Amino acid sequence: MSKIFAAVFGLLFLVCAGLQWNDPDLYLWIPLYGLAAVSCALAVANRPAHRFNLALIALYGAYAAYLFVIEDGVWSWMVDHQFASLTGSMLASAPWIEHTREFGGLTIMLLVCAINSWSQRKASEASTDLAPEPTASV
Repeated sequence: MSKIFAAVFGLLFLVCAGLQWNDPDLYLWIPLYGLAAVSCALAVANRPAHRFNLALIALYGAYAAYLFVIEDGVWSWMVDHQFASLTGSMLASAPWIEHTREFGGLTIMLLVCAINSWSQRKASEASTDLAPEPTASV
């Protein structure tokens, strides 16, 4: 089940990275989505990536926290704009739309990396539980 989860999200992150080509800050978002796709590929391949995932969680969490508190960020959207719709076009007069959408993308990437890390740790613990006990030599 976790391999299917990782494969689906890995493909979604690759699609999201590809959709960033027309974005002014593509040099930021293509690597961010690409790294999340790498996390998923490592999970599908059963490659240990706990530290890699922790680094991504820290990166995504720090950037999400920044987008939450900046002027016209998520907090502004919630308090000053009373959760106004995010489905409209991004306008210069409504910069909180882009920041809140970016916050959502970072949150999804953070959660997927956390799930990948958790499922890899559980699988690693399960495989060591199944390892045969060493026999004592007499």
